Amino acid sequence: MSMLSPVRGLRCRQIGESDIAAVAALLARGFPNRKRRFWLRAFAGLTRREPPPGLPKYGYLMERDGVPVGAVLVICTTMRAGDPTTTRCNLSSWYVEPEFRAHASLLVSRALRHKDVTYLNVSPAPHTEPIIEAQGFARYCDGIFAALPLLNGLFGMAGVQVFNAYKEPAVPFDAAERDILLQHVAHGCISLWCATRERAYPFVFRPRLVRAVMPCAQLIYCADIADLVRFAGPIGRYLALRGRPLVIVDANGPIAGLVGIYRRGSVAKYFKGPRRPRLGDLAYTEHALLGV
Repeated sequence: MSMLSPVRGLRCRQIGESDIAAVAALLARGFPNRKRRFWLRAFAGLTRREPPPGLPKYGYLMERDGVPVGAVLVICTTMRAGDPTTTRCNLSSWYVEPEFRAHASLLVSRALRHKDVTYLNVSPAPHTEPIIEAQGFARYCDGIFAALPLLNGLFGMAGVQVFNAYKEPAVPFDAAERDILLQHVAHGCISLWCATRERAYPFVFRPRLVRAVMPCAQLIYCADIADLVRFAGPIGRYLALRGRPLVIVDANGPIAGLVGIYRRGSVAKYFKGPRRPRLGDLAYTEHALLGV
């Protein structure tokens, strides 16, 4: 189903597989720091995923006489681990050609039409934040905490094991969380278990570079931030041995129990919908799947 515009020949509709090449070229123009091949890889990753019923596989485009002039990617998923099941969609990589920006609201309203879905915007440009808030989004994360977890618990945590997601824990674990770990490995993330004698705890990190020079790992998923604090030492040393001593965590203030620095106003995150996201859960967002 498409949404018509008062402008002759302008309409909005879902992106289909046959649109990928044209939309990738459009996004490469809109985001000149990322080449067309980046967007083609991003679409290839989305092609391998199946969205929840009734939600888009790739997102939406705005076209004029059959030519894409705007697009927004929408990464949809249903989360079944831990909290009650919830469906959410990450709006990503929104771009409209300058001469059509007066009609960009058509594209946004098309993307936000599902009232029972929680929408995320996890990488807004600072100058777009007033627009996002006018669209009904609320901020849920004010900044990031840059931690050096390998400095925690240098002489403790006996009996705790950290190992990659492909090894099945010998202690109880949540099968839905194992699916999260393995699916994120396929997108280039570092997925691991931290196991005690009682149970195994899941963690997903995305390899990154701070200011394009310093290797770090961005926390993508854990069941609770308290788990990261509890197992910071073993996890930090596991990541450090793989060249990622610094860990970036979404936060609304300093995280007690972790050594590091809090930066307010850095990469704020927004949501709209029935369920406020929790910190420590960026699973199936653009950070995890597209590496943006």
